[in-house]
Amino acid sequence: MGHFYFHFERKLLKMKIDKGEIIQQQFVKMCKKIIFYLLFHAYFTVLKGIEMVNMKIVEEPSSYGMNNFNNQQTQQEDNQLKMRVSPSKFSGPQHLTRLVNKCFSKQIDSYTYKLCPFSNVSQHEDSYRWNPYKGILGVWQEWEIHNNTFVAMVMREGDNCGNLFRSMKVFLRCGNKNEIVNVSEPSTCQYHMNFNTPYACHPHAMLVFPTLSEELCNEWELIEGRLVNEEITIQGYKKRLHALFVKAGYYLSGTAKDKLSKEAVKKEEKKEKEENGEFDTLYQCTQEYQKIKQQLDALKMVLKDPMVDSKTKDRVNKMEENDKQNKNSKGRQTVALKISVLYLKLVLLSTANHDPYE
Repeated sequence: MGHFYFHFERKLLKMKIDKGEIIQQQFVKMCKKIIFYLLFHAYFTVLKGIEMVNMKIVEEPSSYGMNNFNNQQTQQEDNQLKMRVSPSKFSGPQHLTRLVNKCFSKQIDSYTYKLCPFSNVSQHEDSYRWNPYKGILGVWQEWEIHNNTFVAMVMREGDNCGNLFRSMKVFLRCGNKNEIVNVSEPSTCQYHMNFNTPYACHPHAMLVFPTLSEELCNEWELIEGRLVNEEITIQGYKKRLHALFVKAGYYLSGTAKDKLSKEAVKKEEKKEKEENGEFDTLYQCTQEYQKIKQQLDALKMVLKDPMVDSKTKDRVNKMEENDKQNKNSKGRQTVALKISVLYLKLVLLSTANHDPYE
């Protein structure tokens, strides 16, 4: 009996110990909750005096790493892209003026196309390559007209593409909203774009004849009459009609096209010369010379500084003497030489004044 009582008492003691551990664990959990609540309450008490700012969550791609690099590129692309020529003035149906100063973009495959009606169309490659393509596919020039209908906006003089320049035809189609539908490339660097717009839905929305002045309407009727009377051939009819559209401002004349191309080439050559330090006029050369002379004068003042050692002064003076010996050189050679001399002088001075223990 005593043995049984001993085992019963031992078991009871073990149950009390287990129960005590459970109570202890529950107590610890409760303490943790209380501490967390107190900390949480204290945190918001401290923030009462601080102005809370609402944050807006925006669903957009990550701005880290390469995505950040591409996002910065996209923001700067419009500033970097420059048209070779200026767009032609607005022409065509007056209701299309609602598209002026507006742009529409669409991503197709690995490219984003941006159309600015009556201005230009551009292409941006959506790629993680170091130097993805971005450029102008065409600048607004004239209309393409068939059967008394404005069919497409013709964009020419885009960026260089081998031996030619990129061009784009934008075909206007009826649609519920203004949007780029698709883009194709029938031939190398010659693109076609279908653009939907509600402004092309009316049966007469894209007719040419109603947009003409009374004088040009009468001239067109006269041309039609001469064709009916067989006074002119089909070829003569097309030639006269083309001249009429030039008068209306819907076509560019051959002379105007040549002028635009030459101006674009001249502009590019001028830019290239400026980048290479070349000048077309004596005035430009003189201006650059004066700038460099001012820098040289400032450099001479620096040479008077006692901190510049005599050895450095001798080397700089020798370079200046060599510069004077080339005084008879003309134009860009003189300017280029002075730039080189100035650069070397600055390098020498920066080296002489550099403290290796800094």
